[in-house]
Amino acid sequence: MTTARPRRRADAERNIAAILSAARELFGKGPLPSMNDIARAAGVGRVTLYAHFASREALLEAVIDSAIAETDAALTALDLDRLDPEEALRRLIETSWSILNTLRRTREAALADLDPEQLRRKHDPAFRHVERVLDRGRQAGVFRGDLPLDWLVASCYAVVHAAADEVNAGRIRAGDAPGVVAPTVLAMLAPTR
Repeated sequence: MTTARPRRRADAERNIAAILSAARELFGKGPLPSMNDIARAAGVGRVTLYAHFASREALLEAVIDSAIAETDAALTALDLDRLDPEEALRRLIETSWSILNTLRRTREAALADLDPEQLRRKHDPAFRHVERVLDRGRQAGVFRGDLPLDWLVASCYAVVHAAADEVNAGRIRAGDAPGVVAPTVLAMLAPTR
């Protein structure tokens, strides 16, 4: 009996990983996939899928949570505190964009299906990195200090997500987005004279 429990847990974790991977890929392709499509792509049955995720919204939320955890880990690995604030911000934007770019369509689904305030709060782990970089830049005098820090963090978030919308609309290319976002954000953060 004790050997069956760990095996079931390992199977469950493999199933969850397969479901999240399939969901992330299918959500990223555009039109919202059905739960049947996701189960089929993950190689699991509907019963298994629903045992782990009671609804498409719950699964979408888990995909978002996973992506934000991935972003947080990637930004932590950059060791942004060792870079000057402007370079740290550029690296943060490039790294964040590389992950967001794979999730542009998923973001559209999340905006349609999830509570906007809850979705915003989910970004807090990634926002802490932005806040730290901006705060250091303000203290060094390279970023403006006349506006609230929370507002500047929210504005950075809005610009990065606006780039995703523009790529989705075909108005800019995905590969060009970091080169558009970084100068826009840096100009917005420039201290007033």
